[in-house]
Amino acid sequence: MGYGDPNAPLSVSELTQHIQQQLNQQFQSVWVSGEISNLAKPRSGHLYMALKDEGAVLQAAIWRSVASRLQFDLEDGLEVICRGDIDVYPPRGSYQLIVRDVVPKGLGSLQLAFKQLFERLQREGLFEEQHKQTLPRIPRKIAFVTSPTGAAVRDFLEVLRRRWRDIHVLVVPAKVQGRGAAEEIAAGIRKVNALREKDRPEVLVVGRGGGSLEDLWCFNEEIVVRAIHASKIPTISAVGHEIDVSLSDLAADVRALTPSEAAERIVPNRLEVQQQLIQTKARFQDRLRSVAAQARGRLEALASRQCLESPLESIRKRAQQVDQLDHRLVSSIKHCFSMEQRGFQSLGKRLEAVSPLGTLQRGYSITTLQGQTQPLNQAQDIKSGDTLVTQLTQGQIVSQVTEVQPLTGASTTDTSPAPGNQKDLD
Repeated sequence: MGYGDPNAPLSVSELTQHIQQQLNQQFQSVWVSGEISNLAKPRSGHLYMALKDEGAVLQAAIWRSVASRLQFDLEDGLEVICRGDIDVYPPRGSYQLIVRDVVPKGLGSLQLAFKQLFERLQREGLFEEQHKQTLPRIPRKIAFVTSPTGAAVRDFLEVLRRRWRDIHVLVVPAKVQGRGAAEEIAAGIRKVNALREKDRPEVLVVGRGGGSLEDLWCFNEEIVVRAIHASKIPTISAVGHEIDVSLSDLAADVRALTPSEAAERIVPNRLEVQQQLIQTKARFQDRLRSVAAQARGRLEALASRQCLESPLESIRKRAQQVDQLDHRLVSSIKHCFSMEQRGFQSLGKRLEAVSPLGTLQRGYSITTLQGQTQPLNQAQDIKSGDTLVTQLTQGQIVSQVTEVQPLTGASTTDTSPAPGNQKDLD
């Protein structure tokens, strides 16, 4: 079928419009598989990319309303299957695929989204063991972020009451399935952590009963995982799926397979604790009896000692020993004094024998020059006119030399005292 004639040709816009109409009629809701390349993410929120295989390239666009609902991230090199309509972009005169839905090739969209988010959060360290907190032994207050009408909270409370009493449970209402559930769960976690310290629970539980992967997907949402990781309160993830692991399980401090198991992990069994207390009490009693018996034996042994039976007798013996030691000490002192006294007397006699005074008493005298102490024993040390001092046993004689006569000379020495210079000293 032709369009126009040489006399009335079509404009470029008119021909493009005809082509667009034909393509829209022929290629509506078409499924196309290919590899993503040249992915662009402008601030408008729309996505632009090319789908390619070994032989051709097809331009594609995903409007923001569709892109916001994608559960996984698109990236270059990812093989996908797209459903959409073929349309023409008149300004460039090119056709493109307007994508209405995208699924990854080989993996489901949820599985791919889980894998991508897990790898990204793991690189950030949100699942590392060093961030895990320890649950308290027996908490007094617990918060449970869940649906208040679900079976999970009823099972949780039933197990809790059966195992332990007098525990306050704060149920924080939140959707646990469908659109907006992840936001409500994260808000509930933040609300509990924002409570005043005196009102803040000691354990925080996040979870629900079982369901399909789609039903439980809100516990794989990034906003929930980050809220659990940021919680200052020890957190238990109690999502009712025993086979698969959610990202909330990996981020929480403790994972419970079901809400009922979470209650078992939080509090001990009251009957078991009572039995442990009874056993501990019995051990303490046995130990106290043993200690008391040992103490009684030591007291009896001390009481049987003589010092305790007759304390005055022991004192008398000690007093007698002190008197004996005192007598020995006095005797030793007297003996030592006597020995020292005899020694001093002997020394005194020896000194008296060599004393100059002893020599004088035997009739000898000592003559020195006046003003000196050295005795004279040579005539040559004296000259005429010197004054001599002669020491006798009783007193002394002062005389003046008139003549010095050596031992071999014929002269005589006048040793008579000088007139008026002789005197006795008593």
